[in-house]
Amino acid sequence: MPRALVFHRTIVPAPNRARYLEALARRKAHFERSGCKFWVFEEAGLPGAFIEFMESGDRAALRAAIEEAPEAPLDANRVYLEVPIA
Repeated sequence: MPRALVFHRTIVPAPNRARYLEALARRKAHFERSGCKFWVFEEAGLPGAFIEFMESGDRAALRAAIEEAPEAPLDANRVYLEVPIA
């Protein structure tokens, strides 16, 4: 089964950064408990521009984790599947 990936972009104003990072820690813990991977990156040239990635080897597990995620405005139907490259 191909790996599944979901991503979410957001812009966080400087005054909200600490609260956002706390929410990220909760989401990361949630996804890892659900057997998924969670990464977040910040754009080098634009502080506050973040992209979150959630990934799993099981599409159903990823969708369930998204639906149960705390504070996550993610669409569980926008799942990307890995494309095998020959």
